[in-house]
Amino acid sequence: MTRGSKRDLPKTISPPPSPKKAKAEEEEDEECCFSGDPVPADEALRRWPQRYRSKVLQAKCHYKQAIVDGIVYNLNDDVYIQAEDGKPNYIGKIVEFFETIKNEFYFTAQWFFRPEDTMIKNKSDLIHKKRVFFSEAKDDNLLDSIIQKVKIAQLSSDFEPAVKEKLISSSDLYCDMGYSEQFFTFKRINAGVSKVSVKASSPVSREIDVVSKVHEKPIKVQEASMKVLDLYSGCGAMSTGLCLGAQLSGQRLVNRWAVDINIHACESLRKNHPETKVRNEAAEDFLCLLKEWKKLCIEFGVLGSKQNEDESSEVISSECDEDESNCNKSSVSRGEFEVQRLLNICYGDPNKVQKPGLYFQVRWKGYGPSDDTWEPIDGLGNCKERIKEFVSSGYKSMILPLPGDVDLICGGPPCQGVSGFNRFRNRVDPLEDEKNKQLIVYMDIVEYLRPRHILMENVVDLVKLAGGALACYAIARLVSSNYQARLGIMAAGSYGVPQCRMRIFLWGADIGEASLSEVLPQFPLPTHKVDGEGITPNEFKEIIVGRDNELPCNLERSNFLGDAISDLPEVTNYEDRDAREYGTVPCTDYQKLIRLGKQDLFCFENAVKNCSQKKMLYDHIPLKLNDDDYTRVCLIPKKKGANFRDMPGVLVGKNKKVEWDPSVPREYLPSGNPVVPDYAMTFKGGRSKKPFARLAMDEIVSTVVARAQPHNRAMLHPKQDRVLTIRENARLQGFPDCYKLYGPVKERYTQVGNAVAFSVSIAMGYTLGKAIEGVDSSEPLKLPFKFPDCLGQLSTLNKKKLERSI
Repeated sequence: MTRGSKRDLPKTISPPPSPKKAKAEEEEDEECCFSGDPVPADEALRRWPQRYRSKVLQAKCHYKQAIVDGIVYNLNDDVYIQAEDGKPNYIGKIVEFFETIKNEFYFTAQWFFRPEDTMIKNKSDLIHKKRVFFSEAKDDNLLDSIIQKVKIAQLSSDFEPAVKEKLISSSDLYCDMGYSEQFFTFKRINAGVSKVSVKASSPVSREIDVVSKVHEKPIKVQEASMKVLDLYSGCGAMSTGLCLGAQLSGQRLVNRWAVDINIHACESLRKNHPETKVRNEAAEDFLCLLKEWKKLCIEFGVLGSKQNEDESSEVISSECDEDESNCNKSSVSRGEFEVQRLLNICYGDPNKVQKPGLYFQVRWKGYGPSDDTWEPIDGLGNCKERIKEFVSSGYKSMILPLPGDVDLICGGPPCQGVSGFNRFRNRVDPLEDEKNKQLIVYMDIVEYLRPRHILMENVVDLVKLAGGALACYAIARLVSSNYQARLGIMAAGSYGVPQCRMRIFLWGADIGEASLSEVLPQFPLPTHKVDGEGITPNEFKEIIVGRDNELPCNLERSNFLGDAISDLPEVTNYEDRDAREYGTVPCTDYQKLIRLGKQDLFCFENAVKNCSQKKMLYDHIPLKLNDDDYTRVCLIPKKKGANFRDMPGVLVGKNKKVEWDPSVPREYLPSGNPVVPDYAMTFKGGRSKKPFARLAMDEIVSTVVARAQPHNRAMLHPKQDRVLTIRENARLQGFPDCYKLYGPVKERYTQVGNAVAFSVSIAMGYTLGKAIEGVDSSEPLKLPFKFPDCLGQLSTLNKKKLERSI
């Protein structure tokens, strides 16, 4: 490799050593020389124009063949190239033979990457040992650094499995995907053929009956071109935004299924999206249920038996679905009872009797809903007809997805084991930490259901701990399952909300057969200026979307806190009204658009039918502070930058570290606790300004968090003595005001804090829609809208749809 060409190699691969010195022409050995006539000058200039203008290695002429150590090599041969002592030889494709004006013999190699040379690194054991990835990286090398030929099978996605296996076994290596350092992208080779039409995803056409909790009867919904499963769904911000963004691209997504272990988050999602089948259970239990559901569908004849080949019989305990489940209802006394009908299904231990298994929720003949019970399938041996009726009906209405039914799986598996607040993190192998096991479950569900696309979201700590081991694992799992993958870091504020909020996103797209191979979605370019916060390891800085991007973005200024919340009516620390009239008018475009109603933004049928014409303000409630904290908050001046340092008795030293003022006696509250708590003085070594800090209307917020306590976060209202309300936090996340939340106040804060910002999920939905359309871009896409203007565009689209339907 020549000096000056190292920049072409990804940083994840070590540069090859300095090559052997070239032999002078008069000493040229037949063992290392070019063969045949030079390429005609006009052809050479057309194919390699830069080579004849280069100041480093200017070519005198080109060749199509060379001889090294008695072996003939041709253009496009795959070869091993000399590496440092003790390291495996490099692998490259010969794309150029040339003699320099100094009579040196060179060739250009386009590199193949072993898994361990990519960002997968220490998770390369998940990848087939013969698999390599082609790249766009090229380097010039002296001819005598060629070691030998290597047989690399080029696999196409339309090859039959038996053909692939034969090619792999008869070759030294195989390649079916390319690798690029840009966003650590693994992508099908020669991708980019536009699709003519959107494919139907389900192997069987089924009419969907969506049960509305309002009407308690089926609502006919047009089957979407793409069906979404939202794992670890929370209150549904990610899937909702994706559906809205796809709509802006001309595609239609529907969130058909959602799973979360938090009952209150499930209630919020269910109430806002009655068209979605929401399951309140652990993800690993949901996976077991999916496997058992497929077996039932096969047993009762709705699926072909061949689909059950190699099906795993492994099961894990589960919790029941809280939707219609009545899990806490008492059982009727035992005896002979007649089953009227089966209402629901779960896999686990809904009766809490330490007997996990497959259960049905039973409505008994002659009894009402309060007497519904969960019964194990083994106890329903005389009810085969009822089970068959339930399975047939459930299959038709798609109460659970089968492999091939899901078009997109989205979600953010919780990885509490990577949190900086966890003092006991496993810094060596975080996958061994039980708190990070949900990442494995997420990938297991992806591997089982085989969706067309996946989108995973998580905290940036995923790439900070153990050299990014968890992120490496996630990509390795996708690639090993023949998914394309792309990793990026996005700041929510860069897309229009008044907070920074850095998060990591992972796209996946199924390679599938050639005719079914999916386009890997790109990331959207930023639309707004924002000052980032947080530390990203140098190795991962280049995956920050928009960082040093040369594409023109015409960035808008950041939306500030005041742009989002200044219109909201004043409330006190003791406000407890869940719903109220606004009593104010919007002051900014952000406020005007965020107030749009469900009938404006969502096009499912009952969203229009059941919306009140009078818009109400929901969730404008603050966490009620205790008497001590409320007194402290009242002592914080209502000025920009005010915090606990403005309390009596606190000084700031020259090193910006707080210390006690010896001239002021320490003050105490009526409770006997000090006015200035010790934890505020010691937080972050006494250098933090966050405890009891007021926010500013003309600034952005760092990150909306799940806990509303002001002890170590800036979250006090700029002008009122309280923390920001649930609704104010929701606006910082881009939630439309019509998106009402449910559960205790603390739970609603958690739902908002854990959500993906709407500005980001809408933008990602748009890029997904363009991928479905067949747009295969090598660079991040420029959005044709900005947040929250896109909400107004959605309103216009839905009005037109409604007019056409009428």
